[in-house]
Amino acid sequence: MADEELHETDSNDQKDWQNEVKAEETAAEDAKDVAESAESGKSDASEDEDETYGVDMEQVQAVLNATADKATLTPQMQRMMNRQAENTKRVEETIKGTKSNPRWFVPVFCAFMIVGLIWCVVYYLSPTGSWPIPNIGAWNLAIGFALIMVGFLMTMGWR
Repeated sequence: MADEELHETDSNDQKDWQNEVKAEETAAEDAKDVAESAESGKSDASEDEDETYGVDMEQVQAVLNATADKATLTPQMQRMMNRQAENTKRVEETIKGTKSNPRWFVPVFCAFMIVGLIWCVVYYLSPTGSWPIPNIGAWNLAIGFALIMVGFLMTMGWR
């Protein structure tokens, strides 16, 4: 009986202690947040982030758009601007070197796939499987699937 009272008392005391510690932690965090916002004088989250990293986001955007004055930038920002210019030049050269397909290419491979599909559907819907070409039977399916495959193979060469 004495053990039961001891255990009940310990558990109740511990619950109260945990609640007190949590309340003190939240109060300390709130006070810290208020002090930081009073020091900075700014309430906007993005401005707080700018101060944290020490870089103005407008300046970073100007560097990425290549509109910033290189003389006023830090060496790190200058390197970033040079890298951006090199990447842009490399992408432009890659695009110039790529050959595109003629205008008729896409309509032709789409037509092959559609005609092949129609060929197979007509064979299945014909009364005795005699259409589109009579007397060859299931070879009509092979022709339809061959047309579809030619269309799909052409899609792999599409640029």
